[in-house]
Order: sequence, then C-alpha cells, then structure tokens
Amino acid sequence: MKKLKLREFKTNAGTKILAGRDAGSNEALVNQVKPEEEVFHTKSPGSPFVNIKGKPKRGDIKQAAIFCARYSRDWKKNRKDVEVHRFKGKNIYKTKIMKKGTFGVKKVKIIKVKKKDIAQFEKEQEQ
Repeated sequence: MKKLKLREFKTNAGTKILAGRDAGSNEALVNQVKPEEEVFHTKSPGSPFVNIKGKPKRGDIKQAAIFCARYSRDWKKNRKDVEVHRFKGKNIYKTKIMKKGTFGVKKVKIIKVKKKDIAQFEKEQEQ
C-alpha cells in the first residue's frame, strides 16, 4: 500500500492543517475528519478538502480558507477572489453513486477569500 500524500501547513498559531492533493487523498482526508473538526472546500469543483486538526485558534479559519483557495482550480484558472465553503465533519455525507473524492455537505458557511490574500500567501510560501 502506498503512503498517502497530503499537503500540510501550520498556521501562525501553530495549528496543523491538512489538505488533499487529488481525489484519492481527498477521500482519505475526509475519512479521517472528526465530527467537530472544521473542513473547507471551494464552491467550484477542483479543490482540495482542507481539515483543521483539533479546535481552531484565532486566525486559523481564515488561514485554512486561504490555503484551500490557493490550491483550487478556480484560483489557478481565474486568479480572482475565491468562494470557500466551511463546514463540520459531521455535515459531510457520501452516497454510493458519488465518484471517488466527491462528497455532499449540509450546513455550509461561505467565506470570500480575497485575491490579495491568496497572492500574499503564495509569496510567503515561496520564501
């Protein structure tokens, strides 16, 4: 069995954030999310699922949303503000007809991630 590759990021507060890289790793990531943990995905398809491990600290939600937007197809194609959906692990579901890496979600909160914040995050990651 090959080792699962996830993107990993530590927020300024030191909180661990995980993100999928493709359908398979998104599937594995969602399967390990605890019911009360925060999860993010862009409104548009082609995004990593992003999971804040444990209870978020000040600023973690915004940083996780920016991280999610940064690696989305929406950002790569359009280079504009990205709409990110935030939800709890307990609000994710999967039916038998959904393909690998695809999930349904209930109770979504919307976060508008600004273009300038994503560009700043990219610049910081390069250093």
